[in-house]
Amino acid sequence: MLSLTLGTTRRERTDVRGGEEQIKRRGRLPQQLALICVAAMVMVLFATPVSASVGDRLPEFSECVEICQRENCGADSEHNTPIPLHHRLLLWTCPAECDYTCQHIITIRRVSAKPPQPIVQFHGKWPFYRFLGMQEPASVLFSAGNLLAHYDGLYNKILPNMPPSYTMRPYYVALAYVGMVTWFFSLVFHMRDFAVTEQLDYFAAGASVMYGMYYTVVRVFRLDRDSSGRRGSVLRAWTGLCVSLYVCHVAYLKLWDWDYTYNMAANVACGAVQNVMWSWFSWDRYRRSRRAWAVWPGIVVAWVLVAMSMELLDFAPVWGVLDAHSLWHFGTIAPAVLWYK
Repeated sequence: MLSLTLGTTRRERTDVRGGEEQIKRRGRLPQQLALICVAAMVMVLFATPVSASVGDRLPEFSECVEICQRENCGADSEHNTPIPLHHRLLLWTCPAECDYTCQHIITIRRVSAKPPQPIVQFHGKWPFYRFLGMQEPASVLFSAGNLLAHYDGLYNKILPNMPPSYTMRPYYVALAYVGMVTWFFSLVFHMRDFAVTEQLDYFAAGASVMYGMYYTVVRVFRLDRDSSGRRGSVLRAWTGLCVSLYVCHVAYLKLWDWDYTYNMAANVACGAVQNVMWSWFSWDRYRRSRRAWAVWPGIVVAWVLVAMSMELLDFAPVWGVLDAHSLWHFGTIAPAVLWYK
């Protein structure tokens, strides 16, 4: 790892590898999907600034990073500390290593102070303990769990059991693909936070929410039937409207203003529409049929709402790993499994 000078002489330099070990002790697809992801990576233009947080404004943090870079990121061998291969594969650079190490040094100082000081965010994120170079290992793991839930739903539920003649089948297949792409980009973003990975995560999540609202209307009002008649005209209009809204959404974020509040509001609005519709659908079908299967959409909606509420409970990561966001991702795995049943 890196060595970090906290004084002014070479003898006062502290080995960051030892520091990281101390931190740890204290805290102790299918081919089409790959092609879609590669194409998206190439197409996205990334130039989004990162907002500052309390942590990276602290003078002691700035001093720590400056000293670390001076002692470890120089051109000469004496001041150039090698970076492990598995970190370099995830594009960790010497300045990034210093930033990560100083985050945890400052955090340990704050929680060890008398009286203890609160843990603060750095660059808009809590100071997580990384694993094999992954910045947020719990969110990576749970994103992978969601991806597998959609993969299993497509290849073990929809394709083998849903007849090709069923008019909603293409919409459910698309739902599974959108879900897999969305959670793949979530996995990538939580693995390494760059401007491009953040944008891909946000745009994919927006597409997932928009498609969820789109196919909910198609299913509830059965716009998939009679494609040549009046319903077909309504379906085409609805498709055009949803595509236009999504394009405008991406264009606004990318070309006008990368607004986190607006993005959250837009996703919540679309999510609320489909949740209300599925809740009504579930209640209406159960009222008519009195069959148990009719309550499942309502149960899934309730489960998702509970999982989403975790986002409102933003707190410093427990054990340096589990935060509200990762628990939200964990909470959405079971609803996805139930949905495909």
